[in-house]
Amino acid sequence: MNGLLGLIDRPVHAVRRIGATVLFLFKIVAQVPAALRKPGYIVEQIYNAGGRSLIIIMLSGLFVGMVLGLQGFDLLQRFGSEDALGVAAALGLLKELGPVVTALLFAGRAGTALTSEIGLMRATDQLTAMQMMAVDPVRRVVAPRFLGGLIAVPLLTAIFNVVGVFGAQLIGVSVMGVDSGSFWSQMQSAVQTDDVMEGIIKSIVFGAACSLVAVYEGYHAAPTAAGVGLATTSTVVTSSVLILFLDYILTAAFL
Repeated sequence: MNGLLGLIDRPVHAVRRIGATVLFLFKIVAQVPAALRKPGYIVEQIYNAGGRSLIIIMLSGLFVGMVLGLQGFDLLQRFGSEDALGVAAALGLLKELGPVVTALLFAGRAGTALTSEIGLMRATDQLTAMQMMAVDPVRRVVAPRFLGGLIAVPLLTAIFNVVGVFGAQLIGVSVMGVDSGSFWSQMQSAVQTDDVMEGIIKSIVFGAACSLVAVYEGYHAAPTAAGVGLATTSTVVTSSVLILFLDYILTAAFL
């Protein structure tokens, strides 16, 4: 009987959690106009979320592009289409790998930092002190960090794509001997505006999802060291699953 009640309770808890997250999003959106009045603070959060993630994004983009160059050349060589390597690398990065990998890296690096920062504020009663001083913690703490992550992810995705294409060109042209003119000209003729827009929309949605999960987990973390650690772990797991789920939904919608 207890096992049956446990099975029933889990979906109910999941639905309640989703509802609470959506309501929390509404609270953040309501405070966005007030947060925009202090652009310097938002720029600081963009730097904290995006600027400090730049190195890992660039390194990952370079290696992902190099792997695409190797695997793409091996695959296209079987069909005698090595010159289309630029098209394959660009479309793979713009539409799929760029937004997804960037968002996963962002969740693992910046998302956990946001959760732990806000969670420590909760554990040390800083958020409670703000409420006692008639300062809304959502407006002062949560909204700027949410906006910082929302803006940072598309920018990081663009950098990831640029570095990834360079890595694919480095391997395909310099190592595998693909003609440089064919690499760039076919990429330019095949990649369309819709392909770029798909990647941009995905990166914006992923940025909003990762930032929302991070600030929600941190804001509602238990005010203990164990609670902050659990919230940080939950941020990575939830964000990763949510990114992959949203990626499927968006890809199906665009197709």
